[in-house]
Amino acid sequence: MSQCAEAAAVAATVPGAGMGKSGLRPPMVPRQASFFPPPVPNPFVQQTRMGAARRLQIFFLGIILLPIRALLVALIILLAWPFAALSTACCPEKLTHPVTGWKRNITQPILKFLGHAMFFSMGFIVTVKGKVASPAEAPIFVAAPHSTFFDGIACVVAGLPSMVSRKENVQVPLIGRLLRALQPVLVSRIDPDSRKNTINEIVRRATSRGQWPQILVFPEGTCTNRSCLITFKPGAFIPGVPVQPVLLRYPNKLDTVTWTWQGYTFIQLCMLTFCQPFTKVEVEFMPVQVPNDEEKNDPILFAGRVRNLMAETLGIPVTDHTYEDCRLMISAGQLTLPMEAGLVEFTKISRKLKLDWDGIRKHLDEYATIASSSKGGRIGIEEFAEYLKLPVSDVLRQLFALFDRNHDGSIDFREYVIGLAVLCNPANTEDIIQVAFKLFDVDEDGYITEEEFSTILQAALGVPDLDVSGLFKEIAQGDSVSYEEFKSFALKHPEYAKIFTTYLDLQTCHVFSLPKEVQPAPSVASNKVSPENHDESTSDKKDD
Repeated sequence: MSQCAEAAAVAATVPGAGMGKSGLRPPMVPRQASFFPPPVPNPFVQQTRMGAARRLQIFFLGIILLPIRALLVALIILLAWPFAALSTACCPEKLTHPVTGWKRNITQPILKFLGHAMFFSMGFIVTVKGKVASPAEAPIFVAAPHSTFFDGIACVVAGLPSMVSRKENVQVPLIGRLLRALQPVLVSRIDPDSRKNTINEIVRRATSRGQWPQILVFPEGTCTNRSCLITFKPGAFIPGVPVQPVLLRYPNKLDTVTWTWQGYTFIQLCMLTFCQPFTKVEVEFMPVQVPNDEEKNDPILFAGRVRNLMAETLGIPVTDHTYEDCRLMISAGQLTLPMEAGLVEFTKISRKLKLDWDGIRKHLDEYATIASSSKGGRIGIEEFAEYLKLPVSDVLRQLFALFDRNHDGSIDFREYVIGLAVLCNPANTEDIIQVAFKLFDVDEDGYITEEEFSTILQAALGVPDLDVSGLFKEIAQGDSVSYEEFKSFALKHPEYAKIFTTYLDLQTCHVFSLPKEVQPAPSVASNKVSPENHDESTSDKKDD
């Protein structure tokens, strides 16, 4: 009886405890809008479909246009190289002082003209909207959406501002010298202080009062398909100076420019674009955005406001995807899952649920063990039950419904991560594990036998012919399970803790047949597994 009283006290903290039959208990965790799936499921994929007539047109145009344009581009690069070399002569690779005087006055106009000529030779028809701000008005340009290597046209139109580039790029023959002429902010992959040094360099240049050229930054940090604006990195907003947003549009019937993580390669896109009669691009310079005092102290707030303004003008949504989502997408592909399975809006999930990259990557491995055998890489209740080595029952359906946040009958990786973080892990406390062990240890000898384990689960799940031998063997190293073995398994599989708290309030009393007059009154247990006050819960009902 002491076991049932202790179990009932814990179960009383579960929302909905004691409300009718356990199979009819209402959902325990409210759905929070900030955790809903993003409006754009996968912004890192390009899907360009061409019919037979379009392919035939590209073939015949390519016979003429492709060699001519490739030759012109090569010629312009060769013409630009001497001027770039003159501009950077006697200058170190990593500049400590800006290029000024006659070098800049002579070379910059010529390089700008050749830049326009190169894009024209590739077939680009450029439309410029708005006014380019002066260095005094806006030391930094922020351009989005970033979807292709052709976005460099914004640099040409803006007057050849500096850009942030990898150090390795300036060592590429010909192209490297042209890049150095832009006086780039160089990032080194092998330098552990690279991010800090880059930020310091951006701040130094942005606050130089016009001594250095303006800086052009693509704050998304990676290419998308222009269906949304992903999270802006705060680097361009840390200096707390005015920025000018720059919008990029490619209003073409056939998209031959989008270069994402899943789609055409660099060579394929170049060939497709060169084979088009022309490619339209619009570059719009929006009004300069000046940060207020609060935004100067909080660059993330400033970045968010600018992003929302740009998305509103473009008429597209915003999402919290980042470069880390791309890494997860690649990892999902390596685990034979659909690549989009790894897209969880990493920044939002990690910030709200206090998860790091390694933790989410570990969850992806666990998810893959369940979902890899299912079509589409999603978890249905059958795969869920098979993973837990339990039958499909009312209790399991309740747990599955808590994971299945959009009620579509399946669990994606995003839902799985949220479910573990806000449902299972908070329930997997030392107190709950101890109560669960005492419940299964019917004879109180400190060990759980397979018979005891089977008896409790059969009664709890309402399945009299339940076979638990497979699950028992995973927990036990011998013929019985010690508390340490039980605890080790529970910590690795927090899903079972949530199953336990879901049915514990009523099923425990059913197993031990506790007389009604001695049943304990529902009380608030000290461990607070899932408090009835939802506003203070460890669930995902948090302030947005």
